[in-house]
Amino acid sequence: MGGDVIDFYFDFASPYAYLAAGRVDGLSQRVGRPVRWRPILLGAVFKISGGQPNLNKPLQGDYLRLDVPRCARLWEIPLHQPLPSPFPSLAASRAFYWLDQVGGEHSPAALARAVFQAHWAEGRDMALPENVLDVAASLGLERDAVEAGIAQSQVKDRLRAETEAAIARGVFGAPFFFIGHEPFWGADRMDQMEDWLQRGGW
Repeated sequence: MGGDVIDFYFDFASPYAYLAAGRVDGLSQRVGRPVRWRPILLGAVFKISGGQPNLNKPLQGDYLRLDVPRCARLWEIPLHQPLPSPFPSLAASRAFYWLDQVGGEHSPAALARAVFQAHWAEGRDMALPENVLDVAASLGLERDAVEAGIAQSQVKDRLRAETEAAIARGVFGAPFFFIGHEPFWGADRMDQMEDWLQRGGW
C-alpha cells in the first residue's frame, strides 16, 4: 500500500475535521502507523473544488447541525452546543507550522488538538489570534514567540505551500487522509481506512 504514515489533512474550521482529530490517535495506535497532521486552508481548496459545507446554508446547515452532534455522540467526542460557527483558521494554522518549523519538545499535533478542543468542545472563538496564543501558552509555549512566529513570512509561505500541495494531490475537503496513494475523505471513512490497513487493501 506504500508508506508508513497516515497523512491527515484538516482545517481547524471544519467540525468533521474536529471529530476526525478526536479519533485519529486511536486509529494510529490500532494499526501501528504514525499520523502526519497537515493543516490547510479550505477556503483556497473550495475555490478549486466548488464545494463549501456551511452551517449557515439553507437545508445543508440544518443537516449539519443534526449530523455533527449525532456523530459526536456516536464517537463520544465532546461538542459545544449550539455549534460554534466555522472560523478563519489562519492564526491557528500558522501557529502549527511555526511550531513545526522551530522543533523542540512541544508537539504541533498537541497544539492542533488543543485548538480543536478550545473551539469545538469549549466554544472559544479560535478565529481570534489572542485565543490561539492563550491555548499555546497553556501548553507551555512562549506567548510572545508564538505571536512573532505566526507573523513570519516563511510561516505564511509554508501554509500556502501546504495548501497548494494538498490541492495538487487531490484534496478537496476536510478531513482528508492518504495511506500511500490511497485517498479517503471524511470522518465517516475512518472505519473503512482501518479495515483497509488491516486487510492490506482490496
